[in-house]
Amino acid sequence: MKGMVIWLFSIVIFTSCGIKKSLNDLPDISNYTSTIPEKVNVNDSTSYTGNSFLTKNKQGLWELYVEGDPLERGLLIGSLTKELMYKQEAVFFDKISELVPSEGKQKFLRKFLSWYNRKMYKHITNEYKSEIYGVSQYASTDFNSIAPPYLRSLYLHGAHDIGHALQDLALVGCTSFAAWGNKTEDGKLLIGRNFDFYAGDAFAENKIIAFVNPTTGYKFVSVTWGGMIGVVSGMNDQGLTVTINAGKSKIPLVAKTPISILTREILQYASNIEEAIAIAKKREVFVSESILVGSAKDKKAMLIEVSPKNFGVYEVENTNQLICSNHFQSDAYEDDRRNKKTIEESHTQYRFERMQELLTEADKISPTEAFAILRDKNGKGNKTIGYGNEKALNQLLAHHGIVFQPEDLKVWISSNPYQLGEFVAYDLNDVFSNRMGNPSKISVSKEKDNIDKDPFLLSEDYHNYEKYRVLERKVEQAIEDQIKLDAEDLERLVILNPEYWKAHKLAGDYYYQNRNYPKALKAFSVASTKEITTLPDAQYISKYIKKSQRKLK
Repeated sequence: MKGMVIWLFSIVIFTSCGIKKSLNDLPDISNYTSTIPEKVNVNDSTSYTGNSFLTKNKQGLWELYVEGDPLERGLLIGSLTKELMYKQEAVFFDKISELVPSEGKQKFLRKFLSWYNRKMYKHITNEYKSEIYGVSQYASTDFNSIAPPYLRSLYLHGAHDIGHALQDLALVGCTSFAAWGNKTEDGKLLIGRNFDFYAGDAFAENKIIAFVNPTTGYKFVSVTWGGMIGVVSGMNDQGLTVTINAGKSKIPLVAKTPISILTREILQYASNIEEAIAIAKKREVFVSESILVGSAKDKKAMLIEVSPKNFGVYEVENTNQLICSNHFQSDAYEDDRRNKKTIEESHTQYRFERMQELLTEADKISPTEAFAILRDKNGKGNKTIGYGNEKALNQLLAHHGIVFQPEDLKVWISSNPYQLGEFVAYDLNDVFSNRMGNPSKISVSKEKDNIDKDPFLLSEDYHNYEKYRVLERKVEQAIEDQIKLDAEDLERLVILNPEYWKAHKLAGDYYYQNRNYPKALKAFSVASTKEITTLPDAQYISKYIKKSQRKLK
């Protein structure tokens, strides 16, 4: 939650000094198209302007197609997704008063982040600033008291990086894998990933599948949200894919190239691994990130590991599979103190080893096996570790899951909830052909190739987990505000998710705070027998077992 606080403020808090500096460097748009056709609304879920369109499919995913030069693309995105942009901004800003009640903390963050963001605009190319500028022309004026539309749009793209740097949002555990050659059913490259970035349920309600046809570079697809032109998961028409996994970061002195903008550039301008590495080397970043790059031309995948003061490339030897969680694997980071600490204290190594197990169990990986792996909720050795445990590949909080078949230009993208909903299939060969004419009549998904929703959605365990999530927040709030709860709430908390260590830990926290030390000791002791997420969490449980025991003497 603290990381979320910083993440939100990294978008919205700028002093007049920081604003003036950035507004002096507006993009040069003199050579770009400055007007677009009027938007036509076909119905409440489909609109188009020229050949570009936005439509909502039956799985609830928004499908966006835009084409043109940088400013034109931005204007089209802004025009078509205006309402979605507003909803996304409202999600952020509605949380501020709830998450940051302290005026002192707000004042400190205003000063710090204004200084911190002062040079970011120098590390974003004119092309992407122009596109962001175009998008911002359709941003709501409701939030102008926070910052002008262009700055809000610009700094949104560095928000994840800033939150990551200040609060180590590597706590969010994305996991990805690639397999090829003798590890896949057809010998072709196959890539799967979970984007386990959680910023509240509302943040993931309006996912956009963006199909972009730029005047320069390659056509590509990206999973995104309103106002975001950067890339977290995507594939271009050359069969090159990019996905990102956060690593442990040192707090840098100044914001530079946002990771999502770097990966956007790779996706738009690289056709193979060598070109991707060359682009990554050109840019200065300000957080640590693993970029998994898959290449149809190279028929394999590799990792580009970037950080403010280091750069590494990792390729597997004598095996045709690659796994990525949240620690670095290249020689460049072999002696990195933060990376070693991450492996020791967090859940990244556990998830890495669980992925190894699942890939080993499946002799030949097919798309069907890939979906099952991304949806796996168990721990190592198929141990039941509680729903929502960050040691699971499927932590039941993912923004999206995605599977690529680069050599065939096919991609499957999950629909809500999490990665449990139907995976919608797309074929870039079809999407980017015959784009002329009324786009509202053109379907871009390949319905016959869709993957059914996870049967888990129909289970009692799933419904109990959703009830647990609601109750978990209620108990956390009660502990924070020192509010009395009914005994029934604490009992239901552990009944709804009995194998999850955190359920017992929260019960223990509540009982301890209310001086019911016998029940606190029992709850903490049960928690200690479960699969605890991190070393600091395990140490916390051990500490409170001892404290409860001392209180009972």
